[in-house]
Amino acid sequence: MHILYVHQNFPAQFGHIGTRLVERQGWKITFVTNAAGTDAGSIERVVYKVAGGATKRNHFCSCTFENTIWHCDGVYQALKPRTDLKPDLIVAHSGFGSSLFLRELYPQVPVINLFEFYYHTGGPDCDMGFRHDLGWSLPDAYLHRARARNAMILLDLQNCDAGYTPTRFQFSRFPAEYQPKLRVIFDGIDRSTYHGHGEELRPCPNQRRVRQILGVSVPPSTRVITYVARGFESMRGFDIFMKTAQRIYQQYPDALFFVVGSDRICYGDDQNHLDGAVSFREWVLSKDQYDLTKFRFVGMLPAGTLAQLLAAADLHIYLTAPFVLSWSLMNALSCGAVVLGSRTAPVLEMIHDGTNGLLEDFFDIEGLARTALRVLKDPAAFRPLGRSAETLITDQYSLDAVMPRFVDFYNEARRVQVETRMTKPEVRIKSE
Repeated sequence: MHILYVHQNFPAQFGHIGTRLVERQGWKITFVTNAAGTDAGSIERVVYKVAGGATKRNHFCSCTFENTIWHCDGVYQALKPRTDLKPDLIVAHSGFGSSLFLRELYPQVPVINLFEFYYHTGGPDCDMGFRHDLGWSLPDAYLHRARARNAMILLDLQNCDAGYTPTRFQFSRFPAEYQPKLRVIFDGIDRSTYHGHGEELRPCPNQRRVRQILGVSVPPSTRVITYVARGFESMRGFDIFMKTAQRIYQQYPDALFFVVGSDRICYGDDQNHLDGAVSFREWVLSKDQYDLTKFRFVGMLPAGTLAQLLAAADLHIYLTAPFVLSWSLMNALSCGAVVLGSRTAPVLEMIHDGTNGLLEDFFDIEGLARTALRVLKDPAAFRPLGRSAETLITDQYSLDAVMPRFVDFYNEARRVQVETRMTKPEVRIKSE
């Protein structure tokens, strides 16, 4: 089989799957991406360029669509002269280098799309307005843009032969009329990277040695807490984390917080409410007095280094609005970390309170701190939760666990003839 992957970034959600297919299935993989300069190993990489994009003349609500169309065009222009490429299957992320125009180049090739999110503007599980505690009014334009953002997603839902989403929560967001075309298959955690190989960095009972974590000397009595987010923002509860951390170190001074991520806003409209602060982190820190000697802001980390940190933690805190589940949660679970998560829909799918992690209400800062302190006062008593979390990932969400499902999915898509699907829609690939 020759698979053509399409994603704005590399390796993103497809790189590790493609590599495994080359190594274990002997398949050929071509990856079309806008990202240059990354070693693709056994995967052939085609880099596309974007010739244009949204300008100030575009309506605020149409900018995302305009930008995506230019990515569609870039993908098409990069592949048009590559007459040597004859894929059996196209797998593309809806919205990041869309496959929409590739029907014109490969009319007989089945298309599978990865769908991450379908935007809603109301309801109890809606990310829009979830942070009502901040008192920020959401401009009408942001609600309108959320609906407009579904335009390319809807085109891909109509155009693709089949699609999938990583979690049941994400699946539930999509319109009922398209759900029969979708399956739930998680991206797959590479256990060769994310496993509990930092167990030796956790303090054992009566241990007296100093641990070295990311170059920091950690005394045996000190408890290590981790927080990971691509960007420090309200959607991922950075402010809630900081308030919780403050209460933790006030009651347990021997606590050290390693904060992984970047000082940027990836989602939402935080930038419109910062009162002159340059970032959400700066805004949060300006609202209260924090003892910053308790924190190590370590920036973004390579996968192996992040895995060691997560495995060494006595507690990992993960907070999110009802939105796309972060890889960081799954990585932490895979590393055997004891995770304290927010009781929101995407987290509830992965963490069963008291079985493989702990849960508290997103907004309950006192509850989060209280539960965290229980763990920090006796980490050994909570280690079974981390071991249970590792088992969950190994059995259900690891790369080894999901690869047979991807292989079956891809083979099924290849078997279905395009002409038959076009004339008899009822035989399209069915969801599970």
